[in-house]
Amino acid sequence: MKEFLYLVRFPNLLLIVLSQALVQSSLLTIGVKWERIAEPGFLVLTFATVCVAAAGYIINDYYDVKIDAINKPERVVVGKSIRRRPAMFTHMVLSFVGIALGFWLSLAVGLINLGAVLLLWGYSARFKKMALVGNLAIALLSASMLLAVAVYARKLNKITISYAVFAFLISLIREIIKDMEDVRGDESFDCRTLPIVLGQRRTKYVLYPIIALFQAFLLVVIFHPVTSSGFDVYMIMLVLLPGVWLVAKLVRADRKRDFTYLSNLGKFIMLTGILSMLLIN
Repeated sequence: MKEFLYLVRFPNLLLIVLSQALVQSSLLTIGVKWERIAEPGFLVLTFATVCVAAAGYIINDYYDVKIDAINKPERVVVGKSIRRRPAMFTHMVLSFVGIALGFWLSLAVGLINLGAVLLLWGYSARFKKMALVGNLAIALLSASMLLAVAVYARKLNKITISYAVFAFLISLIREIIKDMEDVRGDESFDCRTLPIVLGQRRTKYVLYPIIALFQAFLLVVIFHPVTSSGFDVYMIMLVLLPGVWLVAKLVRADRKRDFTYLSNLGKFIMLTGILSMLLIN
């Protein structure tokens, strides 16, 4: 069980559940209404999303057994604790359940889940080895996770779109940093990620404007007249300033452990940004 929970990235699945719960209870209502999380349709939506995401993590590890043996040898599960064939079967079952439940909820949600499954498969098999393409794919999936809740509720608004943009940008930043972290294993198997094509130094030059765009987006949100002072202070202290620190550390980063730290910092910024939904109303 422990190995399976690691395989499907259980902490990441919890973050997905939290993110969608906050959209449902905070962004689509006036005030925070936790009781909306218990609505049957939303519970099915979240379960379907978790199935799709878990299937994506499994197929990613299925294709990356050899690369992970170099980048993260202590964390390899497929082929060791869990055999490859059962792993692929589990991926197919979870993908089918996620898509089927999505179409059961609505055509739009079904199409989103179908697109996510196809994109995750393409990412694992091909896109992640291509410069920037794989990074953009994961960033789009992160944004769609939030948008799916609003699409199902038919309440797609500016606030939800703003958080989807936030998720897209911080995910894109983090995925590029993860490629810098994993360059040794990726290079051994002819991957063409940004750090391999451009080198670490030039990849940083790609990251800086993306981070600058992210920070500019945060400033627009913070100084928007609709937001409260409590929300603004929270965003400055726990999202904007950690983003500035990320740049400061990125400038001098040149070792695997440096990029591991930056990847974890990116996850922290994503978490604090998502939690800010509680202060939006």
